Amino acid sequence: MRETVPHTDIRAHGWVARLPEGLRPYVLLARLDRPVGTWLLLLPGIWGIELAQGATSERRAFLILLFAIGSLAMRSAGCVVNDIWDRKIDAQVARTAGRPLASGRLSVTQALIVLAGLLAIGAFVLFQLPFICWALAPLALLLVGLYPAAKRVTWWPQLVMGFTFGFGAPMGYAASAGKVDWICALLYAGTILWQLGFDTIYGFQDMDDDARIGVRSTSRLWAPRAKPFIAGCYATAIALFAAALALGGLHWGVWPVAALASLLLVSQITKLDIHNPSLCLKLFRQNVPFGLVLALALIIGRAFA
Repeated sequence: MRETVPHTDIRAHGWVARLPEGLRPYVLLARLDRPVGTWLLLLPGIWGIELAQGATSERRAFLILLFAIGSLAMRSAGCVVNDIWDRKIDAQVARTAGRPLASGRLSVTQALIVLAGLLAIGAFVLFQLPFICWALAPLALLLVGLYPAAKRVTWWPQLVMGFTFGFGAPMGYAASAGKVDWICALLYAGTILWQLGFDTIYGFQDMDDDARIGVRSTSRLWAPRAKPFIAGCYATAIALFAAALALGGLHWGVWPVAALASLLLVSQITKLDIHNPSLCLKLFRQNVPFGLVLALALIIGRAFA
């Protein structure tokens, strides 16, 4: 049965409600009230850091701290860019109509000032990383800038999102190993397909509004065959992750924990109902536990290698 309860991604309660009124729109613009996106950007970076060989445990811990700061700043920067691009579209979609730019609570100029500050934080983190990461950074910024345009020109914006949000995997690997190689490529490819799957689930929340205003998405494209499509994305991602782990010189202890992570993805597929927006959002959020368990598998595999 199709859900009829109004659905929105604005959560201006909890600790956000205790902030000064003038500060709240900036917190909502940067999505600081919702850490899920930061986790989904950070976790592939942790995977890359732990999968790479050569770095000491102290170096890996320092890199994870840097990536945590950078992920928070760059995820927020990506949200600001997305909201600037999509402010007119967001105003026509029930879930996003209350966003600060779509609702007029903030101006584009104010958003650009916030963006500049977030990019400055990201640059500070980048300067602490090896030179190879500096070489990769322009590609990451290009993807962040182009992602919001994807829904206007292709039915595959979620795939573009996978390339964008998944870029933490090669960045983390390069920061830890000082190079990129085939193991890194396997990890990145798996990350892209994993994120294609979960962002398609996320997009099922907006299908009716997207169809009404002409926004394209893999969610709309694959709605008639949603479960097979998501299953294919996740199964291929698991296979690519397994190949990367097998080549990564890890302790055998990585495998039982990685298998547990895989079961979390299987659970999403069995529960999926594309006509239940709240459930789709819940399943999307379950990718954080998946990522944490896979990160734990890699930490164990590297610690005892």
